[in-house]
Amino acid sequence: MVFGVIQYVAGKKYLVPAEPEERVLEEKPQAAAAAAPPLTRGDWTRLFVIFILFCFSVIFWAGYEQAGTSLTLFADRATRLTVLNWQFPSTWFQSVAPACVFIFAPLFALLWVRLGRRDPSSPMKMMFGLAFLSLSYILIFQAAKFFEAAGMRVSPWWLVGMYALQTFGEICLYPTGMSMVTKLAPLRFVGVIMGIWFLSIAIGNKVAGWVAGFLKDMAFSQVFWIAFVTSGIAALLLLVLVKPIRKLMGDVK
Repeated sequence: MVFGVIQYVAGKKYLVPAEPEERVLEEKPQAAAAAAPPLTRGDWTRLFVIFILFCFSVIFWAGYEQAGTSLTLFADRATRLTVLNWQFPSTWFQSVAPACVFIFAPLFALLWVRLGRRDPSSPMKMMFGLAFLSLSYILIFQAAKFFEAAGMRVSPWWLVGMYALQTFGEICLYPTGMSMVTKLAPLRFVGVIMGIWFLSIAIGNKVAGWVAGFLKDMAFSQVFWIAFVTSGIAALLLLVLVKPIRKLMGDVK
């Protein structure tokens, strides 16, 4: 957090001054809200886009947050916890995703900048997020099948690879979703809509716990297969909807 504050202060010169109407909303929010015109058809259309992508966000987080449930159980019960004769606790796998964020987030940011005008739209980036999530589960599905067939713990690199793929998906979807909300939401409702957007993460966590409950009656491979199919279908569906959604978004990319 200290480094974040330092970066903010150092990058202050790059911040764009607020527009006059934004200053009015900041200085006199109640008066501005009372005098504000009703939402236009375009506003409602953009809110509908947020709702559509909200649903896909729930699906993503339901799969991603298996890290705290079924994937942790898989690490503890089915993964080899030794590297070069050195043993480590299964909970250490929870550090893989954050480490991948530190490593790969700057690379993705550089990629988006380098692409310039070819930078994918927000819905397309969210589709990439779901696609990476689906790939991660087909990967760990193979490891689960081997564990169940041979009765032997699998290499820890299966989980490392899976968490890396999921992190790629998070980098594509998470910041993109927040940026999209700030662009699409009516100015006076940005804070409220952002709060609703974060609700998708909460719902995803709830669904993740519910899915993990299937382990009482199912094998790891079955649960991972469900996650693979669900996120894969969601990615394909969003891919089909990218063009219609972009039309609804208007000038917002």
